[in-house]
Amino acid sequence: MKTTEIRALSIEELQEKIETARAQYDQMLLNHAVAPLENPSLIKKARRDIARMLTILTEKKNA
Repeated sequence: MKTTEIRALSIEELQEKIETARAQYDQMLLNHAVAPLENPSLIKKARRDIARMLTILTEKKNA
């Protein structure tokens, strides 16, 4: 998800997206532990997307 798309979301929508992304990330890690993922770089991408969303959420709350 791009930064411009994230900034367009409201705080509530952003919190929902973060919860969903974290659930998908946890599921991805679990699946990877059982059987290697076809593309393990998706784990890194998901982690960075979550961090990006959390950063923007903090910015919005402080503004």
